[in-house]
Amino acid sequence: MENSPRTYIPLRDINRRIVLAFFAVVLICLFFYRQLDYVANGEHRSALLTFSEEAVGCLAGLAVFPLVYLVAIRFPLPSPAWRRNVAAHLLALCLISVVHTSVIALLRAVFFPLLGFQNESYGYLSWRYPMEFSHLFIFYWAGVSLIYLFHEIRFARERELRQAKLEASLSEAQLQNLRLQLEPHFLFNALNAISAAIYENPRAADEMIGRLADLLRQLFKSDRSQEIPLARELELLQLYTRIMEARLEHRLSLSIEIEDAVKQALVPQLLLQPLVENAIRHGMHPVTFQADIAIQAYSRDGELHVAIRDHGAGIDGTELPSAGIGLRNTTERLSRLYGNQQSFQIHNAEDGGAIVELHLPLHLAAADDPALVNERAAAPEHALT
Repeated sequence: MENSPRTYIPLRDINRRIVLAFFAVVLICLFFYRQLDYVANGEHRSALLTFSEEAVGCLAGLAVFPLVYLVAIRFPLPSPAWRRNVAAHLLALCLISVVHTSVIALLRAVFFPLLGFQNESYGYLSWRYPMEFSHLFIFYWAGVSLIYLFHEIRFARERELRQAKLEASLSEAQLQNLRLQLEPHFLFNALNAISAAIYENPRAADEMIGRLADLLRQLFKSDRSQEIPLARELELLQLYTRIMEARLEHRLSLSIEIEDAVKQALVPQLLLQPLVENAIRHGMHPVTFQADIAIQAYSRDGELHVAIRDHGAGIDGTELPSAGIGLRNTTERLSRLYGNQQSFQIHNAEDGGAIVELHLPLHLAAADDPALVNERAAAPEHALT
């Protein structure tokens, strides 16, 4: 945990209503304690007089509270210099006690005659100062302890917030790193495919370069957020498959079935490209070398379901084809973005081939979402339907 300076709240920013409420509660408790003590001893005592005495004491305490608070934050006891600060508190306590007792005497002299208590004397003031000091000693340290307790709770909450922000920032950085890994990985594979086509079919290689340029242009225009609408993701996927069509010609077939209700569902950007690339690479028919890829997307029970299916030889069950950068990166991104709210499965289809199934939380992009507006502006004219 990082060590940050402990900044106390200035006196001017203290919630005055909380302070007044605290002294009101103290007044009520002291009044009932004193009055019930008289009743328990069989003494007749005016409740108004008892309340007035305690009210004067609490008003005097409220008057010196700013001094107590300033000393508490100026000389914090939770500090390496706590010995010096304890001495400062003891000195301040003596001075505040004198002020507190003097205020009580002044308030009694002013208000008691108005309430009809002319005969209620405060006694010898010279003895009141040491008497009230012993009384204030307890309340002073109780008040200072409450001030530090309040700030310790506040410091703990601030540490939690800083830790949460740090973890969120780290998680975002990791997600961004994973996302950025996909672009050079995809680009390397695309250039590798173009290189293989140069000698076999120069015309197809030239066409692939042009289509790769189109795709890169759209990627650079795209919003750099982690999630984009599914419809936009499919448009980017179409640009990728057009590159592979130039390489495979009639041997690549891609069909897409997507519910209208999930077209604006948010998915991680570049989610489908590595999955389709993997399906093309491992899902070709062993005899015809035909790559028939089918994508389905629909909603069910508040979740987005996406399935990518090929019609190849399937998987043998001993080791899933997830060791490559694309699939490993995809599963890690999904885990970091959605936690246990997502699932990623690869299994064989009953009639041959393999299926990748994704279950994601269904979050729809708002119509006025800036990310959606940016994606629409960047979308190519030949949008996938």
